Amino acid sequence: MRAGRQERLVEEGRREAVVWRNRALLLFDRVSVPVAVCDVYGDVLLANPAMAAECGTTPGRLRGRDVLELFRPQEATQVERIAEALRLRHRSRYQVSVRWEAPGGAERFGELTADPVSDNVEDTPTLLVMLRVLGEREPRPETPARVAPIEARILALLAGGATTGKAAKETGLTADGVTYHLRRLAARWSASNRTELIARAYALGVLTPGVWPPAASAPGTETVTSPGAPARDA
Repeated sequence: MRAGRQERLVEEGRREAVVWRNRALLLFDRVSVPVAVCDVYGDVLLANPAMAAECGTTPGRLRGRDVLELFRPQEATQVERIAEALRLRHRSRYQVSVRWEAPGGAERFGELTADPVSDNVEDTPTLLVMLRVLGEREPRPETPARVAPIEARILALLAGGATTGKAAKETGLTADGVTYHLRRLAARWSASNRTELIARAYALGVLTPGVWPPAASAPGTETVTSPGAPARDA
């Protein structure tokens, strides 16, 4: 009889714990303050929608991300002091001044507050992290990318459908010289192919939109040489 009563009490306790856990999660999701639960290393275990909105994503996609990569500390010494305090199992509240890029491109700045929490002092704590937004700076307007005039000319030719050989003939370069400039641009803009290079050139203001045949915008002033690919006589 006594064993059966204990089992019922344990089962009732479990059901009640589940109910309160669900209530806590519901409240966590509805809180308008950006909040996350992180492990002691700063990796996100759980985040509410308000925190995810600051990163332009969903709560599930924040799981496993480093909170100090999402929100960049303004002073490295602050983070070092917190790491040392956690190593010594101090239970203080820690604050870090941070900056991050908002979904619209503006730079925001604010403060992360981390509270170590655990069932007892011997357990490795998790961190309850709250974000306080203090302000933001509007994104700077885009300025046309600076490229060498020869690079702009090659991009305009490619945008008009020219092959490497045709671009070489029009610019007085060898085919290797054209390829050199394209590889240089691809590395600078992290472009994987020529189609992406041309798209980037329009997006960055190197090529003039709405003009045919394609033409470069204001000429760049960068000086570029082509090692091993000298210009040939026209």
